[in-house]
Amino acid sequence: MAFPKTFYRWRPHPWHGLEAGEDLPRIVNAYIEMTPFDAVKYEVDKATGYLRVDRPQLTSSMTPTLYGFIPQTYCAARVQELSPTSKCGDGDPLDICVITERPINRGEVILKARVIGGIQMIDNGEADDKIIAVLDNDQFWKTAQDITDIPPALLERLRHYFSTYKLVPGQPSDVHIEEIYDRQHALSVIEAALEDYTEQYG
Repeated sequence: MAFPKTFYRWRPHPWHGLEAGEDLPRIVNAYIEMTPFDAVKYEVDKATGYLRVDRPQLTSSMTPTLYGFIPQTYCAARVQELSPTSKCGDGDPLDICVITERPINRGEVILKARVIGGIQMIDNGEADDKIIAVLDNDQFWKTAQDITDIPPALLERLRHYFSTYKLVPGQPSDVHIEEIYDRQHALSVIEAALEDYTEQYG
């Protein structure tokens, strides 16, 4: 018996079908698309919810943390208001970087993440914030509550990765890291993205 063409509808869409979290905005659910072991950029396909290959990584740098997004968030007007040098939100779910002590070497996993800060990034004029969090039940990071609890070297790796991950040889980059911000601002960005999602999708 053949499966119907719409078989994917029986699988919860990771953006729309998963919960954002039970203790928002402090602790969120994160759907992981990429790991530090991936030399290929993966993204969730918005139509089906499955991971698709976006492109091989364009430079030698690879994401230093787990990388994905917070379900049922959307970057639009409210997120843009918190990123004053941007022109608009990027129209995607809110990205998140999750720090863990034990390596996780596969994507398409869901985890609980404790928010500690974020990166204000502008990509071609669009607000493209990256929330920074730690795996909530990771005992190694159990005392980390704010961005100042993370080693500066790791933050610099994140800054470098997002500054270079879209570089195309011979072409100028229009990606700018405005700042790395603290937990309180990160919580405001998440709340804004949750409200933007509700307005967009109900």
